Amino acid sequence: MWDIILDCIIDTVKLIPFLFLTYLLMEYIEHKTSEKTKTVIRRAGKMGPLFGGLLGAVPQCGFSAAASSLYSGRVITVGTLLAVFLSTSDEMLPILLSNQVALTIILKIVMMKAAMGIAAGFIIDFLFRKFNQRKIGENIHDLCVHDHCQCEESIVRSALTHTLNIAVFIFVVTLVLNIVIGAVGEENLGNMILNQPVISEILAGLIGLIPNCAASVVITTLYMEGAMSLAAMMSGLLVGAGVGLLVLFRTNKNMKENLQIAGLLYGCGVICGMIIEGANLLIG
Repeated sequence: MWDIILDCIIDTVKLIPFLFLTYLLMEYIEHKTSEKTKTVIRRAGKMGPLFGGLLGAVPQCGFSAAASSLYSGRVITVGTLLAVFLSTSDEMLPILLSNQVALTIILKIVMMKAAMGIAAGFIIDFLFRKFNQRKIGENIHDLCVHDHCQCEESIVRSALTHTLNIAVFIFVVTLVLNIVIGAVGEENLGNMILNQPVISEILAGLIGLIPNCAASVVITTLYMEGAMSLAAMMSGLLVGAGVGLLVLFRTNKNMKENLQIAGLLYGCGVICGMIIEGANLLIG
């Protein structure tokens, strides 16, 4: 047990420099581009899902929360909102980078998420036009994204806060996984339910609905440990919108509509994962 704990501590400490540098870059991008990004989304019109999917893939903290606020004011369409939710990377990117995953593989994952988000966004806007019938700008909310991701005015302090929070969480998740692996055995790990077609996508999607960074941390870590397939990971990460859903439920007064959007998000993520599974897509 002590050996497992020590290994987890060493592995986590090794990740900290990579996590810090990644979050520092993400904070810099957000502070320099967040207003410009939101302006582009506001002016996108019918092409909103395209811009939402592309900009959502840019590594910046809390963009999904900003998109929720824009949707609550009917500044963007539901398709644009879901394109952002599906494409946003949340904590996936720092974890993959800190584990020194090949850049080509990371880019493929990000591009897959963006492409699926864009496609789903256009389809949803076409099929569910009733969501977009309310007057644009009817109920615009000025919501500070930083209240939800606990960012500070200093990007260094903010990056350090994120790094420490995620490092602790990664340590806990890794410790639990290592204990499970030790008890189950690595040979049996591949037969776990999270590696079973269809069931794994459904369960991963449910994990992705957790409205904070914990979801993407757990999902990405499970994938890195070999306990989750690529298709299941993509289902969970597509559904995982960070605090986006939390902000949507806070700012949009129509609770039935919020539940419908959450259902659409879950359905899109699970279906995309099943498509990946069925097509036997590989990224390595």
